[in-house]
Amino acid sequence: MKRSKSISLLAMSASVVALTACEEPAVDAAVFENLSQCLADQNVERAQCEAEYKSAKDQHAQVAPKYQSKQDCEADFGSGQCETAPYQTQSGGSVFMPLMMGYMMGSMLSGRTGVASQPLYRSTSDPNNFRTADNRKVGNTIGRTQVARSTSRAPSMKSSTVSRGGFGARARSFGSVAG
Repeated sequence: MKRSKSISLLAMSASVVALTACEEPAVDAAVFENLSQCLADQNVERAQCEAEYKSAKDQHAQVAPKYQSKQDCEADFGSGQCETAPYQTQSGGSVFMPLMMGYMMGSMLSGRTGVASQPLYRSTSDPNNFRTADNRKVGNTIGRTQVARSTSRAPSMKSSTVSRGGFGARARSFGSVAG
């Protein structure tokens, strides 16, 4: 093997090791598909389940990815997995968003962890895992789990619609929606 190739391979190996060594710290959280799952968890109080679920539901319309057409939304989230947003674009057209498929809340075993209650979604490209409105992977565990610290932050408010293929890096934003 040429010397330049072996040096390149060594540099690539060092990069992989460096990336693995600086993984983001995890925080305790709980993930549920619905309120009933949370209520069935013996370690979570009913009032907490209800409050966290309501918080995630209240955020859903504000933070969910938005699409100009139902077809674009369904391309990313699946047939029958999208709904009309409760507001229209500035030009009066409808806005579409995925259905809320679950919610995340702070884990009750370790006390309040600073994990933001938020709605979760499942995309057609990764149907087995929950994702935040900001397209951060949460995982597929129901109940108590650990998530990356960046995943636990409250999602950003969406102020634009996606014209096609929108959930994740394939997205292209345009326009704005009237709140």
